Amino acid sequence: MGQPAEKAYYRFVVLFFNCLLTFGSYFCFDIPSVLQDQFQGNLTCPNATVINGTVDCVEGLGMTPQQYNLLYAIYAWMNAIVVIPAGFLIDKLGNRFGVFLFSFLCVLGSSLFALGSHFKGSPYLLPLMLTGRLLFGSGNGSLTIAQKRITTFWFKGKELALAFGLTLAFSRLGSVLNFFLTQKFEEKYGMQWTLWGGALLCVLGFTSAVIVSTLDKIGMRQLGLDGAIQEESRKVRIQDMKLLSVRYWLLVLTIMFFYNGIFPFIADASKFIQDKYSYYSQKEAAYIVGAVYDSLVVLSAIAGILIDYVGLRGVFALASAVLTLPVFGLLAFTFVPPLVSTIWLGVTYSFAAASMWPSIPLIVPQATLGTATGLASSIQMFGVGISNLIVGQILGTKSSETKIPLWRWQRMMIFMLANTISCIMTSVLLNVVDHRQGGTLNKTTKKSGQAQRDPNREPLTQAEEEPNEEDGRDPEQDNQEVRAGTRRP
Repeated sequence: MGQPAEKAYYRFVVLFFNCLLTFGSYFCFDIPSVLQDQFQGNLTCPNATVINGTVDCVEGLGMTPQQYNLLYAIYAWMNAIVVIPAGFLIDKLGNRFGVFLFSFLCVLGSSLFALGSHFKGSPYLLPLMLTGRLLFGSGNGSLTIAQKRITTFWFKGKELALAFGLTLAFSRLGSVLNFFLTQKFEEKYGMQWTLWGGALLCVLGFTSAVIVSTLDKIGMRQLGLDGAIQEESRKVRIQDMKLLSVRYWLLVLTIMFFYNGIFPFIADASKFIQDKYSYYSQKEAAYIVGAVYDSLVVLSAIAGILIDYVGLRGVFALASAVLTLPVFGLLAFTFVPPLVSTIWLGVTYSFAAASMWPSIPLIVPQATLGTATGLASSIQMFGVGISNLIVGQILGTKSSETKIPLWRWQRMMIFMLANTISCIMTSVLLNVVDHRQGGTLNKTTKKSGQAQRDPNREPLTQAEEEPNEEDGRDPEQDNQEVRAGTRRP
C-alpha cells in the first residue's frame, strides 16, 4: 500500500493550507485602498455640513496623496529588497523556515501598522505606519515565495497552473472580502479596530504556516526526498543567478510591466471612481474596485485548468497584456460605467497570473526556484513601487482637495497604458526567444508530456531538459548512451 503522500488527496490538502498562508495578509494589504478617504481625511471637521445626505468633510488621519501612496511604495520597495535574499534563504534552509519567519513578520508588521493609527495628529503616526508596512512587505512578499515553492514541489508535472490559480484565488478572496466588509466594519467600529482586525487575520496565516510545514515535512519524508532536497539545497549558490536564461529575464519584465498597471491602479481606484463618477458613494466605489478580485477568484481555477490542458503559456501571457489595453483607455477617455473596466481587468489578470508565474518553474532548476522567484518578485515590486510614487506625483500633494481634477486622473490612466504597452513588447520578445530555444513555454500539453512525467524523478538542480534541436536527439537517449559508454558526456 502506498504512502498517503503519494495520493492525490494529500497534495490537495497541502494546497488548501498553503492557500491560507496569504489569505489574511492580502486582506490587510488593500485596507488603505478601501479607506482612502479616511486615510486622507481631515484631522477634524468642526464646520462639516451635510449636502444631499453626504458629509462634505471626512474625518481621518490627515495624510496627503503622496503620503498615502508612500504606504504602497514602501511596501513594494521593501518587498523588492528582501525577496532576493529571502528566496536564497528559502532555497538554502527550506520551505518550513520560510513560512514560519515570514508569516510572523506579516503579523508583526500589520500589528505595528494598526498601532500607528492610535497616534493620529502626532509626528509618530506616519513613521509607525510606514515601519509597519515595511515589515509587512518584507514578510508578505517573501511568504509568497515559500508558498509558490511548496506549490511547485507538490504539483509540478501535474496540475501546476491549476494549483497556482487556486493559490492566487484564495489570496485574492481575502482582497474581495476586504472590499466588501472593511467599509461596513469601519463605520461600525472605527478605523483602529478595523486595522487590528486585519492583523488578527494575519495570525490565521501563521497558524496555517504551522500546519503546512508539518504536512510538507511528513510528505517529503514519506516520499523519501527530504534528505535529497536538503543535500541539493546545500549546493545552491547566489552566483547561480548568473545562469538564468534570457527567457527568464524577459518573463520577469513581462510580469513587472503587467503588475505596474494593476496594483497602483487598485490603490487609487476607489478615489478615482468617486471623483469621476460623482454618483457613486465610497462603499459603492469599493465594491466596483473589488470586482477586479471578484473576477480573479471566480476565474483563476478555470484559467489554471485551461492552461494546464492547452499549454501555450507564452501566448496566453501576450494575449492577457493585449486585452488589458482597452481597460485603461475606457477609464481615461470615456464615461463607460467603471464596473465594465474592473471586471474586464479581473479577467485578464486571471489569465496573466495563471500563465506568467507558473512559467518560472519550467525554465529554472527546482533547487534554485526560491532564488529565481525572489528575484522576479523583487523586480516586480521595485517597478510597482516606482509606479506608486509616479502616480502620487501625478495626483498632486494637497490633502484638502475634495476632488482631484479629472485631467490628473487621465494622466494616471495614460501612465497605466504605457506600462501595458511595455508589457506587450516584452511578451512578444519572450515568445520569439522561447520559439528559438525550443518553445518550452508554448508547447501544448500533448507535446510537452508534462502530465505523464513523474516530477519526483526530475533533476533537482537542472532545468527541464529539452530535445536537442540541432540533431533531433532526445536527452534521455544521450544519457543512456553515456552510461553505456557509447557516447561521451
